[in-house]
Formats: sequence, C-alpha cells, structure tokens
Amino acid sequence: MTAPPISARAYSDHCHSTVPFGTVHLDYDARFLRRKVLQLDDGRPLLVDLPKTTSLGHGFALLLETGEEVHVFAAPEPLLEVTGDNLARIAWHIGNRHTPCQIEGDRLLIQRDHVIRDMLAKIGAATREITEPFTPEGGAYGHGRTHSHAH
Repeated sequence: MTAPPISARAYSDHCHSTVPFGTVHLDYDARFLRRKVLQLDDGRPLLVDLPKTTSLGHGFALLLETGEEVHVFAAPEPLLEVTGDNLARIAWHIGNRHTPCQIEGDRLLIQRDHVIRDMLAKIGAATREITEPFTPEGGAYGHGRTHSHAH
C-alpha cells in the first residue's frame, strides 16, 4: 500500500526556507492549479488543495501543514524565441492575441503555436524553436494570468 500524498493548502509568492521539504518543476500550464496531485522531483506525491485556482510563479513555495515548503520552479518546455528590429511592435501583436509572453531585452519567448508563428513572420519577426523554462509576464491588473478583456 502506498503512503497518502503530502498535503499543501497554501502558497507564498517567494521561498522562505533555504532547505525545502522538496522541489517540483512544472511547465507554465501545470503551474495553474487549484486541486491536483503532483509528483515532487524525488517522486513523492503532493496533494495541492488551494482555496482558489492559482497561477504559481517560478520561485513560489507551496506551504505544507507542517510549516515546511515545497519550492516551485519553471520546467523547460517547447517555446518560440522571437526576435526582430521592432520588438515593441512585435510584443504589441503578441499581446493583442492574449498570448502569454516572456519579455527580455533582446527577445520575446512564447509557447509554440504555428498560427502565431505565421503571423509573426508576416510582420517581419524571426522565430526559432527552443526549450527553456517559461516565465511570462503577469497581468497588468495584479499578479497572475489574464484571460479576457473583463479586467
């Protein structure tokens, strides 16, 4: 018989402990959760049961009932690296489609999408397939994700 999963019912937007109870690497979509059994990096099960659906960022901590922490990290995932002469214009077009985007000084990162890739080529952007952790910008009206125009 397997042991029941460890339980986390809260989170923090940053890690406090230097030696965590455990760690978990999740891609962008998997970091959006409310109730789910996750597998820690060492294989132990962790039941996450948060009061509401939450977007966990890279460097967040899940808080165990014991007061210990599980550190959350962004896992590498398939992305498109976007570059071009006018990144501000390119970023506007990506944002206009409500596509999550990681903004860096000389490039933008988005999840792979052939439709967005075609649109970007039409406006002069260059794209390259890469695999890296994805930590896109949060919503302009607070932390987390935006899903509609109803801000």
